[in-house]
Formats: sequence, structure tokens, C-alpha cells
Amino acid sequence: MDTQGGGDVSKRGTAVIGDGGGERAIRVLIVDDSALVRNILRRALSAEPGIEVVETAADPYQARDLLVRERPDVMTLDIEMPKMDGITFLKKVMAAFPTPTVIVSSLTSKGSALALEALEAGAVDVVAKPGSDVASALPAMMRDLVARVRSAARSKVFRRVETEVPACDEAAAALGVTTDAVIALGASTGGVAALGRILPRFPANAPGIVVVQHMPPGFTSGFAERLDEVCAMRVSEAKDGDRILRGHILVGPGGDRHLEVRRVGGEYRVALVAGPHVSGHTPSVDVFFRSLARSAGPNAAACLLTGMGRDGAEGLKALRAAGGRTFAQDEASSAVWGMPGAAVELGAAEGVVDLAQVPCALLRALERRTGLEARASGATGERRVGDASRSAAKAHTESGAEGETK
Repeated sequence: MDTQGGGDVSKRGTAVIGDGGGERAIRVLIVDDSALVRNILRRALSAEPGIEVVETAADPYQARDLLVRERPDVMTLDIEMPKMDGITFLKKVMAAFPTPTVIVSSLTSKGSALALEALEAGAVDVVAKPGSDVASALPAMMRDLVARVRSAARSKVFRRVETEVPACDEAAAALGVTTDAVIALGASTGGVAALGRILPRFPANAPGIVVVQHMPPGFTSGFAERLDEVCAMRVSEAKDGDRILRGHILVGPGGDRHLEVRRVGGEYRVALVAGPHVSGHTPSVDVFFRSLARSAGPNAAACLLTGMGRDGAEGLKALRAAGGRTFAQDEASSAVWGMPGAAVELGAAEGVVDLAQVPCALLRALERRTGLEARASGATGERRVGDASRSAAKAHTESGAEGETK
């Protein structure tokens, strides 16, 4: 997922997308200290049309020389290796020779934590190695790896350059008068680093935030814990029935359940619902945003962030039609402008914003609605009814959750 760290970025992207359709093949470098794993990955990837394994390396020192010599389009990287750990190596690669990288990691607690650190350091994506029953789990793992290698070849990687980004404390202060607002973020490829960049910029009193990020099962809990360490807001992995509260961020768990937002009485709560893939994913951003359109409508503001495919675009359109405020990350700051680009194409996003400006855009969009409501119920006690967005928000609040799916 994307390697953005902050501020302005210079980028090196791959120019080819090998899909067996006549374009130059995606050139892959495999880095793993296990000869068995290297051979398995080489055979499986080489069998795919449009993918060429140019070399394999047993340690980062070999990989460094091969990166310079072969200039691969994508690197697969194990992170628990001798001589130099994969995280240290990845940071050096991203500083000197940015290369789209897919982490191939175990799902142990240590492996999951290291994979998250790698994503924050600049890796594009992560694939979990089979834990038990390798023979039956390996085919699915390889299909996943092939898809993520193809996705990585379409991504951009960024060299980090820190710049100061203005805070949005005034908008957040205005929003402190209400808890009746929800901020929603959906992301896929590049999202871990993107979320790691913007979520710490939300002040402690910001409205409740709900995040759906495409990740393998077992990774979102650690991701939430890492975010909690750096964010002013409290961050936790969402559990079924959790209330969405001001000052709290809920991260939807990866796995086989979709995340929906439902209104229960005067509260917004999270529901985790088992179901098949929607738009290619579970959890699906489309399912998430559509539920928000039904339950919150004008009381919600959402942004669709970097990611491959189209998940979230139709849901964002539904939210906009329901009166919600909707935004999409711009192409220049996206690792992959698939999901946000699809939203722009559909007319689902009212605004297209640079990643660094996402927090301010969302807070100010809600602040304008809240400001209208606050002025309407001022000292005279009179209620303004002329403003369409305020009236729609009030009507949606009073209507409750009758239109929700159970």
C-alpha cells in the first residue's frame, strides 16, 4: 500500500501493466531467505501470462545489487530475514530506489506487526503465507499474490518529503457542539500509509470516524493499535454493536464480514454482517457507504482514498444522492487512482482533494452543516427552515433507522 509519509512527494511509477495482452511483462524480483519459498513463488508467478520473474535473492544484500541491475517493476519481500531485516531494507530501497513492493508475510503476531510496519514504510500490499494445511491453502495464496503483483505494477511509490500541513482545529471546535455526524473513509491499495498520514491530523474532538480498509484477516487489530499510538483520537478495531462516538476512530476488521452503519434510536452504531464479496471485497466499501447513505445521509461526510478497482464508487454516489458530503483523493497523491477515479467518473464526488487536505475538507464540510444548525437554534429560539441541507439533515436525524437493512 502507498508509501506516502507526508507533504510533497516525488514519485517513481511503473510504466507497464503486464496482463498477457501484448504489453511488456511485469518484471518481478523475489526476495526470501527460504530456497523452498523462492522456488514456489518463482514457479507460480512465471506460469502467469504477463509476469516474468527476472531474479530471486536470498537476502537484502543480494537484492540490493539485483534491484540496481535488473530494475524490476515489482519486488516481493519477506520481512524476517538474516543479515538485514526486511523493514530496514525496505526503508533503504524507498529512500534511494523506490520500487513497488508486495510483502509476503506469516500471520503470526510478530509477522503481522512487521507487515504493518512495512506497509507504513512504503510497501504497496501484503500477502499472508499459509499458516497450517499449506497444501490446500497455497493455491488461494498464490492467486492472491498474482492479483496483488499486478496491482502493484500499476501503483506509484513516493519518496517521502516532510512539509507542514495546516491543522483544522477551528472546524473541529465548531463540530464540538454535536455528536450527530459521521466521517467515513474507504481505502485499498496504498491505504495503510495514506490513513497513517491523515488520521493523526484529526483533532481529539473530531466527529466519530469509521474506516474500511481492504486488509487480510488478522491485520486490522494491529493496524488499529498502531494508529492509536499516533492519533489524538482513540482508535480501535470495530466490534459488532460499537457506538460511533466523537473522538473515536473505528477500523473495520478484515475477514468475511461487511461493516454497516445503522441508526439505533438517537445513536449511530456499527454492524458486522456476514456475506459474500461485494465489488470484489469483504468488507466492501460500497456496502459501507450505502449503509451510511441509508442511516446518516446529510449527517455524513466521506472520502474514497487510493485503491485498485471500483469498490466504493457506487456507494459514494448513493451517499451523495442522500445528501452526504462526498470527496475523492486526487490522482497525483494516490498510489492507485482506481477507486477514487471511478468515483470521479460516476460523479459521486463533489470534490477531488490532495491526500494532505482530506481531514480539512471533511471537517469543514460537516462544520458548515453544523454551523447552519447552530445559528438556526440561536438566542431567539427560532428555527431556520430555508436551508435545504440543514432541513434534510434534521429530517434524516428524526427518521431514525427505519430504512436500514437488518
